[in-house]
Amino acid sequence: MGERSVLSEEEAADWAAFENRRQNRDLIIDSVGGASYPPGVISYNEFWYERGNDTVEDRRTALITDPPDGRIPPLTEQALARRRDVAAIREISLGPEARPYAERCIVTRTSGPPMQPGSYNLNAQFVQTDDYFMIMNEMIHNVRIVKMNEEHREGPALYWEGDSIGRWDGDTLVIETKNFWKGTAFNDSTPNMFLTERITRVGPDTLNYEFTIEDPTTWTAPWTASMPMQRMDLPIYEYACHEGNYGFDGIMAGIRRLQLESALADP
Repeated sequence: MGERSVLSEEEAADWAAFENRRQNRDLIIDSVGGASYPPGVISYNEFWYERGNDTVEDRRTALITDPPDGRIPPLTEQALARRRDVAAIREISLGPEARPYAERCIVTRTSGPPMQPGSYNLNAQFVQTDDYFMIMNEMIHNVRIVKMNEEHREGPALYWEGDSIGRWDGDTLVIETKNFWKGTAFNDSTPNMFLTERITRVGPDTLNYEFTIEDPTTWTAPWTASMPMQRMDLPIYEYACHEGNYGFDGIMAGIRRLQLESALADP
């Protein structure tokens, strides 16, 4: 919405009413498909998603707080070229390394770092000790361990979730992370990415989570996003991810079949 950072009360109420109507419909119909799925392809209907049916308390129009227009800065030419290369590799699926890690139930985009909202399994558990701060995400149940008041590791080693160091700045936990491995880096960024996360208690049951990303080889400028986190009193249950495990044989069998047909058709 451009420079408009906040919805009016009336606009927020209209949006909530629209979302409630939309999400109470079954959007997937076998004969006609739905969403991005063609006829005959059935996916989850709205019952399984956690898209939210209300605005956040301050009625912000975007998670992005900087730049002020609420938009992520453009990608660099280097980043665009990397994305084209990744898309080409995934399209042909020559081997398991071409399939994304989330599909194979290893790591996922929403669990981060940085953490982001998604469609389901959005809960997180924080465990704090004197020396460590641990973040366990419901999605795929991966755990990130943040070392408190330490120094970043020196040397060429890169890490699946980066090397995270935490410190307290008043009532705000500041986590700085670098040395990301390119295979799991956020949105196809590079090991040059530097991530700063800030977690602040803003109410008895509310945290504010903010992150700033800097990577001049991926985005043309740094950018910042912010979102609230609400406490829940329920446990986090097991996240059992199997679709990729079961579907992988079919994916590989399909590409091998196409390769065979191509070879047989080649005079």
